[in-house]
Amino acid sequence: MAEHNETGKAGEEQARMYLKKNGYKIHALNWVHNHKEIDIVAEKNETMVFIEVKTRSTLAFELPKEAVTKKKQKNLILAADAYLQIHDIDKPSQFDIISVLNGEPPKVFEHIEEAFFPNELL
Repeated sequence: MAEHNETGKAGEEQARMYLKKNGYKIHALNWVHNHKEIDIVAEKNETMVFIEVKTRSTLAFELPKEAVTKKKQKNLILAADAYLQIHDIDKPSQFDIISVLNGEPPKVFEHIEEAFFPNELL
């Protein structure tokens, strides 16, 4: 596996553990529909939470959260809509970003709740 894939998987695992520790119920990991992926689908307080995890080993180029472009946000929204329809879920939803700068323990860990809103993009 390429190093960047290992870095990403490590960050997703750290995010998953953080979410579970903070009361989130994990529904799916790396859920894919029509070539669009959601890193983590979770639920907390009757709200569906669609989470994009961005992990970096260095901040030389950009902060992890800066990699969640408008195009990526639109793809997440489309995938989330499909997830809700396929699973017949009618609950409020939100889109979060978790940024991880790799290390032991992670050097930077930021959970941005409601990082963006569908009506701003579509």
